[in-house]
Amino acid sequence: MYALLRPWLFRLAPETSHDLTLGLLAAASRLQLDTLAPAPVVDPIQCLGLTFPNRVGLAAGLDKDARAFEALGALGFGFLELGTVTPLAQPGNPKPRMFRLPEANALINRMGFNNEGLEPFLRRVQRRRYSGVLGINIGKNKVTPAERAAEDYTQALQAVHRHADYVTVNLSSPNTPGLRDLQQGDAFAELLTALGHTREALADREGRRAPLLIKIAPDLHDDDLKGLAAQAAERGVDGLIACNTTLSRSAVEHLPHGEEAGGLSGAPAHARALEVMALLRAELGPAYPLIGVGGIDHPDRARAMVAAGAQLVQLYTGLIYEGPGLVARVARALAAPAP
Repeated sequence: MYALLRPWLFRLAPETSHDLTLGLLAAASRLQLDTLAPAPVVDPIQCLGLTFPNRVGLAAGLDKDARAFEALGALGFGFLELGTVTPLAQPGNPKPRMFRLPEANALINRMGFNNEGLEPFLRRVQRRRYSGVLGINIGKNKVTPAERAAEDYTQALQAVHRHADYVTVNLSSPNTPGLRDLQQGDAFAELLTALGHTREALADREGRRAPLLIKIAPDLHDDDLKGLAAQAAERGVDGLIACNTTLSRSAVEHLPHGEEAGGLSGAPAHARALEVMALLRAELGPAYPLIGVGGIDHPDRARAMVAAGAQLVQLYTGLIYEGPGLVARVARALAAPAP
């Protein structure tokens, strides 16, 4: 079915196609058509103190405003990550801000954390019927200066904590000025301290502590990645997601749109994502929770990510090019014994 629909969707501008698809999925949710979907692949795994129905998740960025997550969940995912949501609504960067590179099965986006803010996001999440694991990805507003970033992150954590099975702190989008600087040095230490204090207060108030993860950039130097990993583990961060989009253009600079500003995702990002995953696993040991994302558009690439050290994987750009059937294909491949 998707093979028939894709040419029509690809005739539209990428963001228009994205919004149309989310709108249709949201309508299906309202009609509860998602309840008619086939059962997902059952391959339970324990990670982060949670039971994931299978290893395949939806990466943040596709459903920023929690508009269509019920229908997305019905595609067979073991978990969903919604957002990135910021405390206040913001329009994001000027359009056009998303570009397809079909020759490379890739996207470039410079969306800029466009979202409706916490209030409407939480109204939708509070009505959830989705029974899988639900992660919420939080960010800071563009207008918030870097020295006050912790205020945005702690405010967002306080708001989403009771509704999230886990929370991801997004420090790695290349489309919010200065955001990636928060992954290193004193800024990183100060943010982790603020988040730690907030988590203690939330645990006292709510009687639970949602796992906290950090999504990192692939463009950090290996030594910086090792330092980030060590500091995160020492400060009580429960897991890492590797990786966000890359600024590298070496694989696509010759293609139409290949030099557009923004973050590159999809197949060209896979090799570096594997390198980062293997580095993190070697640095953090066999048990530390790691989620792999980047260029997973085929079951073999999912297997490679797990072999590099990921317990779980996430999809985004692969869905755009391969369609929703990719979810079950990857889940089945990861449930089967290694060939």
